[in-house]
Amino acid sequence: MRRSCSLLSVLGFILLTSACQRGPSEPAAATADPSASGAAATAPAGQAPANGTLRWSNAVVWSGDLNSCRQGEAAATRECLVKAMRGAGASADAIAAAEQLSSGGELAFVSAWHEQDGIGVATVTYPFRANTNEGTRLIDASGKRIDVDNVQLDDTLRADPGVQALLTTDPQATPFAPAQAAGSAPLDGGGVRLLYRTPLRECHACVDVGTVQIGYDFDAKRNFIAQQAVPSALK
Repeated sequence: MRRSCSLLSVLGFILLTSACQRGPSEPAAATADPSASGAAATAPAGQAPANGTLRWSNAVVWSGDLNSCRQGEAAATRECLVKAMRGAGASADAIAAAEQLSSGGELAFVSAWHEQDGIGVATVTYPFRANTNEGTRLIDASGKRIDVDNVQLDDTLRADPGVQALLTTDPQATPFAPAQAAGSAPLDGGGVRLLYRTPLRECHACVDVGTVQIGYDFDAKRNFIAQQAVPSALK
């Protein structure tokens, strides 16, 4: 049974609003500047660089062969990843970024870089994942990194009455990364908002039942100031 458009709109709003109050395990960023947007929220945890000595740029990008890390006792280890990158001529910055990304036990490296409206956009590759092998980090002018794939339907969100009602019809629906870029919009004072949408479904192979959209706000100098729910068309 599919949810109604009105119920999905409620989920989109609640999920996005709650997501704006969460972030990955990196240190917290500064509070949002309310003048950038009338509905701006406090910047969540997870926006500060993991290592202040390395500022991500095109120099952290690497692409190479990791077949040597797919077999044997050294398979899928951080040490093997670093050794393979070094052997393939990866730059010191690329290796340092990979070590930062792999510090939580999951191996990853930066595989692509471009800029959108003055914001750095890094594609992160997870070479040994069974699903969802790519993610995205936004890099602001100060070097802060924002993980746009960290949208979670956690216990706090599930306890919300509106979400509980929606999960009655689709009890297994949850956000599934990766988030997809959905354009940008100007903000007052020369700022910009980058939009990303994350699908809702019951499993990796299931059909999407909705979409949640988050706007990431940057000021005129391209410093990150907030993220917030942004209504979007839902299925």
